[in-house]
Amino acid sequence: MKYDAVVFDLLTALLDSWSLWNKVAGSPEVGLKWRRRYLEITYGCGAYRPYEELVCEAARDVGLPKTLGEALEQRWDELAPWPEAAGVLADLPAPLAVATNCSIRLGRRAAACVGVPFKAVVTAEEAGFYKPRPEPYRAVLTALGTAPERTLFVAGSASDVPGAKGVGMPVYWHNRIGLSPRDDTKPDYLEPTLHRLGDLFSRA
Repeated sequence: MKYDAVVFDLLTALLDSWSLWNKVAGSPEVGLKWRRRYLEITYGCGAYRPYEELVCEAARDVGLPKTLGEALEQRWDELAPWPEAAGVLADLPAPLAVATNCSIRLGRRAAACVGVPFKAVVTAEEAGFYKPRPEPYRAVLTALGTAPERTLFVAGSASDVPGAKGVGMPVYWHNRIGLSPRDDTKPDYLEPTLHRLGDLFSRA
């Protein structure tokens, strides 16, 4: 096969976390503002700080109650996979793994929401840094025992494109919600759904 394993961003590529943030925030507009601030903090924080703290800090920074972070955690198991996710992943003939910007505890719970088994679930807490730093990508490669050039990364967020490409991984950007690129780094595949993943393996 062209790829020996497939690694997924969890909270955007496989799960519709945007909708849950919006529900907790009370509207899509407020949810987007909160989520964007969280991403800004995450990308700039350097060494790992507790995920739950960053979520609360982001709420406070945009004028929302810090308690929204606790509410998000309480509703965490409501995270839903994109409609085709389970079916597409079940048919992929390669080991599957996750690299997620999350705590160990919430990362395991979120991975369980997908409904398929993963060979490895690597969190930012375990790696010591948040993506798009190289450490989480390298940690999942170590867990899988695969070479970066033969390990396809399925990105959900824009930052995962340069992040994964930076360690030598080919990237399939599942840009379902139409995010703008973070820089001029180009993914190998740019698709609005996960459906084409199966085609890549059937043609390999």
